[in-house]
Amino acid sequence: MSFVSTLRQWDEAVACVEQRDPDSALRIFLNIEEKNSKIAFNIGCLYLNNDELDEAEKAFDGSIGKDEHLAVAFFQRGVTFYKKERFEESLLDFQQAFKQLRGNQLIDYKPLGLRYKLYACEKQKLFPLVEIRVGLLFKPNKHYVAELEKKDYLGKAKVVSSIVPADEFSGFAPLQPQVDNVPSTPKVPEVLRVFEGAPHTVLYEFVPETKEELAVLPGNIVFVLQKGADNWASVVFNEKRGLVPYNFLEPLDIVTMTSKPVQTSNASQFSGCIVKVHFQFTIAISIAPGQPYGVILQMISSKLKLPASTLTLRFAKEGSDERMIIEDSEMEAVWNSVKDGRLTLWCSMTEGKSVPHEKVVALYSYDSTTPEDLGFKQGNVITVLSKVNDEWLEGQCNGKIGIFPSTFVKALNGDQKCK
Repeated sequence: MSFVSTLRQWDEAVACVEQRDPDSALRIFLNIEEKNSKIAFNIGCLYLNNDELDEAEKAFDGSIGKDEHLAVAFFQRGVTFYKKERFEESLLDFQQAFKQLRGNQLIDYKPLGLRYKLYACEKQKLFPLVEIRVGLLFKPNKHYVAELEKKDYLGKAKVVSSIVPADEFSGFAPLQPQVDNVPSTPKVPEVLRVFEGAPHTVLYEFVPETKEELAVLPGNIVFVLQKGADNWASVVFNEKRGLVPYNFLEPLDIVTMTSKPVQTSNASQFSGCIVKVHFQFTIAISIAPGQPYGVILQMISSKLKLPASTLTLRFAKEGSDERMIIEDSEMEAVWNSVKDGRLTLWCSMTEGKSVPHEKVVALYSYDSTTPEDLGFKQGNVITVLSKVNDEWLEGQCNGKIGIFPSTFVKALNGDQKCK
């Protein structure tokens, strides 16, 4: 089935729901051969509204399988499990939906075609079950739908005559006058015009509050044109220009398939030092050289999701393997140890560690969504290295180290090796 056919059926099904004919809408959705994550989500919502919970669960499974970062799909599957009184699975899905918010208070799905905002709730408070209003579905892109109307691309035939005297051409158009000394410089491909700036990956969702700001979602690639002293960056995304907080972005290296490198006039604005930090796992941050100790510590604290007061940083002085504890008075030596724009630090926790080498077993499989996460399968045995907070642990399994939800594991009884 072509994309156009899928789009036409999708739009027709949504129209049926708006006309209060959900049965016809469900039938049309089910007839779509290639169902994307949003269409599978819509099917799950229609089944959920009819209390067909088993079918709803399967549909939301399909939606999450195609887009594991769709928080609203985890939320709806959690509602489905709650109604099926499978409360433990419901809680896990709600926790996963909360994780996909990545620290934001809400996700507005309007830019994706769903007029719904998924909010984070306050912890340790009880609320009645929140459900998405009946009839709210992902709609196809209105610009694509507008292109479904039939267009006459050929138009009507028109008789033309050649302005070249010796032209004996009898086809659809005459020969045109030729120009001597035509420059041989090829036209710059349109795709290369986008690279007027430094490419960055969006880390967090940003909801604009003024017309000068630009809405972006995690995973989007934007091109930074200018970074101001107020930490706001002027970026280009989807041919639109606007302002985005620079700390919501992370520099991205792109290798272009061209014979000549594309030069950017403002590349010097983004020169910085890459700081590699060895913790229980390794992270990397980009920071302007010369920053004070407190700034570096706070950036590492945010990256590790650990309180700055529990972290100690060390570095190796030039010509020595001894690792010295970093203090404000040592920052000049720290920056002097930078080589080729790179700096290596070591980080350790000074308090809040749990009992080392505690063994736990995985109740459920957990797929890592960030480099800091530890992925594992159900039944794997994990060595707990430290307690991050009440909800997250740091552990090691299958030779990898990372953090994971504490609710996914239980204490291990007996001697069992990691699978």
